Amino acid sequence: MPNPTIYFIRHGQTEWNAIGRFQGTKDIPLNERGREQAVRAGELLADILKADAHDPLRMPFVSSPLGRARQTMELVRGEVGVAPDDYGLDDRLREVGYGHWEGSTLIEMEKSHPELFARRQADKWSVPPPGGESYASAGLRMRDWYDSLLQDTVAVSHGGSCRALMASLEIETPIKAAEIYIEQGVVYVFKDGKVTKHS
Repeated sequence: MPNPTIYFIRHGQTEWNAIGRFQGTKDIPLNERGREQAVRAGELLADILKADAHDPLRMPFVSSPLGRARQTMELVRGEVGVAPDDYGLDDRLREVGYGHWEGSTLIEMEKSHPELFARRQADKWSVPPPGGESYASAGLRMRDWYDSLLQDTVAVSHGGSCRALMASLEIETPIKAAEIYIEQGVVYVFKDGKVTKHS
């Protein structure tokens, strides 16, 4: 069986995204722009699935359990013409945990743990935030999730999780993946060892 295609959507913007606060596992809702981005991603997804001859009623849709991802998923599903609340949840799709730094800006992170902050800036892949999770660890759970898929799948998740998936599938090197900006309001299609952004 060929490897499944993943139609990956990052959740829409939250107020913490807008002001540069790292959310991690904190449950921050979408703001107005985030809801608009989710609708836009759903419009894009509807066109992509049609072009790929996929019937959304016959595809699995799975979301991170965090509220901002679930809100996004429900708006996306509304745009592709299926029941908003009929989708799965998988904890492996949660955001990378930032531990003590959740709710902080980069400046606040550096002030609170200057030595660890400097080490992490030099090696974002392997060095976890204080009390948090490394990208390397997130990559293991994202790979475990990917290996469990039985067919092409729509996933709504997070920026850090998308970076971890890129590296775990060897689409990008860990060093490069950790620095990639994952956009909101777009669809990333993981297929045949590559990722294509649709915007």
